Amino acid sequence: MASAVSDPPAAQKKKQMIRRVAPDRSQSVRRAVQALFLLINLWIGVEFYFFVRYFETGNGPQLDRPAGVDGWLPIASLMNLKQWLLTGEVPQSHPAGMFLLIAFAAISLVFRKAFCSWLCPAGTVSEYLWKVGRETFRRNFAAPRWLDLPLLGLKYILLALFAYAVYSMSPLAIRQFMESPYGLVSDVKMLNFFRDLSTTSAIVLAVLILGSFFVQNLWCRYLCPYGALMGLVALLSPARIRRAHEPCIDCGKCAKACPSLLPVDQLVQIRSAECTGCLECVAVCPSQGALALAVPGRRSLSPWLMAAGVAALFLGITGAAMATGHWDMKVPLDIYRDLVPRAHEFGHP
Repeated sequence: MASAVSDPPAAQKKKQMIRRVAPDRSQSVRRAVQALFLLINLWIGVEFYFFVRYFETGNGPQLDRPAGVDGWLPIASLMNLKQWLLTGEVPQSHPAGMFLLIAFAAISLVFRKAFCSWLCPAGTVSEYLWKVGRETFRRNFAAPRWLDLPLLGLKYILLALFAYAVYSMSPLAIRQFMESPYGLVSDVKMLNFFRDLSTTSAIVLAVLILGSFFVQNLWCRYLCPYGALMGLVALLSPARIRRAHEPCIDCGKCAKACPSLLPVDQLVQIRSAECTGCLECVAVCPSQGALALAVPGRRSLSPWLMAAGVAALFLGITGAAMATGHWDMKVPLDIYRDLVPRAHEFGHP
């Protein structure tokens, strides 16, 4: 009678590699959330454009100012957050940006730097640019380590400079700045920047766009101070990509898929501030139970749970601001009628 012989390790690993409970849906869920938030931002942009054009020309529909445009004023949001924390008074100028900053920070605290890979419109565009570049040119390019590490520090240096500028201002100075003509129409000046691009700005923007075809997340990886802030917050998150040693077959697919170029296949858990919680490493893992985004002592977080959690934090915080009357700017139309057409006249105080 033949004795029972257990499978050798190689065969066991092969079985583990083949065994899957169900196809991974994380990237479909994430792309759906990305598309929804991108459409929301496009709608905000179009509405804001017609809002500004009405006061510039007196023609067209008179639309309400979409408060969500404040999300594109991150420095103003930091200033307002400091004023609120030190005085207890919710700022009157661009308050929605502050609540958006709080919502995105809360999402990063719970779900890693998920703002960057699930919500940020710039991050979404950047991701599709490098993926198109990879499909077109069959590869993306990565800077050598001796250059990559210093470049990674650029966004943290930019964040430190902005943080120092905000830190050096008193609450009174912040309020005076935000309620000055420049502060009231800083969103209009941002729009004018893109409508009337200088030659230098156009060249820089073109370089960033073209470079993003070849370098994964060029802007996000090296230059975005907002992403740097979310990454620092995410260091406190209990959720991490965790790799189980036994089921892992050491195929290295997770590391190749990671858009942040993290050595996922060599670590037990990913603590890096560069991890965006995109779940791409989990999506390509062929071995059940080897890789997951999880919290200590709990099972993995499904992409549906992550999407629901991101939505709950975002809608809960912004909804609370709306319900309490702290979302919209309360600026009389006569002031807009006076300041918007002259926005180009106001220099930085």
